[in-house]
Order: sequence, then structure tokens, then C-alpha cells
Amino acid sequence: MTDARPSSSGLRAVVVLCFGLMLAACNGLGGRSAPPPVVAPPPTTQVQPPPRVDAPAMRDPARFYTPAHMAGERPIRVALLLPFNSPRDNVRTLSNSLYNAAQLALFEFDNRQILLIPKATGGTSGGAQRAAQEALSAGADLILGPLFAEEVVAVAPIAAQHNVPVVAFSSDSAVAGNGVYLLSFPLHEDINRIVEFATLQGIQSFGALYPQGSYGNRAQAEFERAVAARAGRVVAATSYPSSSEGMYEPARRIAASYGDGNFQALFLPEGGAQLKTISPLLPYYDLDPRQVKFLGTGLWDDPSLALEPPLHGAWFPAPPPEGHAQFLTRYKRAYGPATPPRIASLGYDAASLAVALATRDESDRFTAAALTDPDGFAGVDGIFRFMADGRTERGLAVMEVRPGGAVVVDPAPTSFRPQVF
Repeated sequence: MTDARPSSSGLRAVVVLCFGLMLAACNGLGGRSAPPPVVAPPPTTQVQPPPRVDAPAMRDPARFYTPAHMAGERPIRVALLLPFNSPRDNVRTLSNSLYNAAQLALFEFDNRQILLIPKATGGTSGGAQRAAQEALSAGADLILGPLFAEEVVAVAPIAAQHNVPVVAFSSDSAVAGNGVYLLSFPLHEDINRIVEFATLQGIQSFGALYPQGSYGNRAQAEFERAVAARAGRVVAATSYPSSSEGMYEPARRIAASYGDGNFQALFLPEGGAQLKTISPLLPYYDLDPRQVKFLGTGLWDDPSLALEPPLHGAWFPAPPPEGHAQFLTRYKRAYGPATPPRIASLGYDAASLAVALATRDESDRFTAAALTDPDGFAGVDGIFRFMADGRTERGLAVMEVRPGGAVVVDPAPTSFRPQVF
């Protein structure tokens, strides 16, 4: 679970969260199947055009939200901004899963001081701005979310005016900083990890096949930077459109570029149906995955890829699988058998982080120094820490795709402290 690493200022967080970890491991949910009553149900408001917010109103502690059962107490208010009311079904499903995971963390660690305040953003910058203003007016000490980069951009200046940090779920590092910390799976972390591992295996020449668009452009820039930093070479690269028909010619070109061993590994920063469409085209054009090592990103953290023979033997970075598997077991015990989206665990780790920091003195609770503790935190997706610029550094494993499922070929680190030999 998420716990502050052993610095003197975070010792109490370690004790609290280690106890929570033992409780979860030994007793599951302790026979209970519902989260604690301090957590309200997710908002069900309809999408509406948000009012313009030119500047946030001053916060009045007398108007901070305190439910009746917490009267006389000093709750630690944590806002959760998500697009519960998005017009897109998959976004609503993800939002509810993140919310459920956050409730699960609060239930398992049983910190009754924390009051979770969910707010619907609609998935738009205007909606996120309005939700943030409502949360801040209600007394939020910390904001978890929002989900999309454009929402984060809208929320950041409002939160900064009140010195309230934002732990957002966007993976776009461009929106980090100035009080915004990204609890996500950053693309640059994935790429650095897989390039570093491949280089240590003696791979120095790379090919790459990028999806067209902004994501593909980011992947290309990060990949070229990572390879160059390790004295490698990208000797062949091309991009492809999203249509299945448009993938044939780029796949043929990259296969032809291989020639008689022109590169040792091929980078495929793609996932889902797109990856399953383009990967069989490579052996079709005589690019043999037994001779060229296919490399992926965290988008490959998908059990269904075990059914794709062209990907067998390929490597990709991912959080250590054991913690996530345990999280899924507890999540399903609480909410039913359906498997939540892969990144639902971020909701759990975000709420666990709030619990860890809540054990500190009020003056040091959600400060930049607390959030950027160099020893980091340990979550269900492994260790992570926030950098001063708001980006996330993670400890990732390297996985290999096999017919029976992905297996760890290089374990994730368990500490950010340098190893002593």
C-alpha cells in the first residue's frame, strides 16, 4: 500500500500504513463489503455549460463542508475531481473505478479524519474549473485529480492561489509543476526503463514504428532521447495512421529497412486493438520476431497480448505485478467480479498517499517538502516519488510476453536509495 518512506518526518505514516497493509493482507476487508460512511456517493449531475470563473473567491472556514456525523471534529478534506458525468461511457466507467479504488483505500486504512469530497468535472476545462472552485470553497486541503491534461491546466491556477496541491492523473508531463504533481504512468519513464534494459542486454541499434498524432510524436522524441543517452542509434523509423488499411505500407517499409540485420530491436509504442492489428503485419513482411526483439510501453500491460504469437518474447515495462494483483482481488471482493480499468489503482494510491500525509502535523501535511520526499512512497503499483517539477519517477519491472502470460525478466526496484555493495 502507499506509505511514506522512512524519513523521520514520515515515521508515523509508515506505522499507520504498515498496519493497514497487514490488516488488508490478513483480513481482506474484515468481512465488510462497503466503504466507510464518511464517503459520499459519486456525483450524478448532468453535463452543463460551466459559469466563467475569472478568479477564485476567498475561502471562508465557517462555510467549509462538514457532515453532521463529523460535527465538532476537524476533518481533513480531500477533493476528488473526476469526469463522473462525461458523455463518454468509458470515461464514466473509469471515473467510477478510480472513485471506488479511493474509497477502498480509505476503508482499509480506516482514517476517519479524512473526508472525501467528489466533484464532477464533465471532462472539460470549464467543468474542472468549476469543480475545483466548489471543492476549494468546501475547504479542500488536497485535490486528487482531475484526469485529463486540459482539466489540470484549468484547475492548477485556482488551487495555487489557495496553496492547495493537486495530485492529478494525467500522464502529460507538460502540465506538471507549480503545485501540480502527476500520479500516473509517464511515457518517458516507460521508455527510459525499456531502453535501459535493452541496452544492458547488448542492443545498440533500434528501429521504431510510431502511431501518427501527438502521442506518437511524444513517443518518438522520448525514444530518440533515451537511445542517444545510452550511445545507441535509431537506424530506421516510420509512422502509421489509425486505419487498419493504412498500416500495411508502413509495416512493409520498416520490415524492408531491417534488411539483413540493420537493427536489433523494434520499438512499438502502441496498445490494444491497434497493436494487435499491426504486430502480425511485421512477420507477414518477413520481419521475424525471433531475430528482432520487439519492445513496448506500459500500454502492453494487457493479459490478452499473451494470445498474440508475434509478440511472444517481446519486452515491455510495467509496475511490479504482485501488488496490482492483490489490489484487484480486494477490489473485486468489495465491488463485484468485474475487472476495473488498469489505471483504477491510481485512485487507490492517491487516497493512500493522502492517508500517509494526513498523519503529519497540520503545518507539514500537504507541503511541497512532504510530497517530494526523496525516499518516495510505496503503492500497489510499486514505488514512486514526485520530483520538484511535479513529474513522477517510478520503479518499474521489465516483463516478457509469453503464451501463458507476461513474466518478470527484470524486477522493479524496491527503493530509490542507491544500492550499497
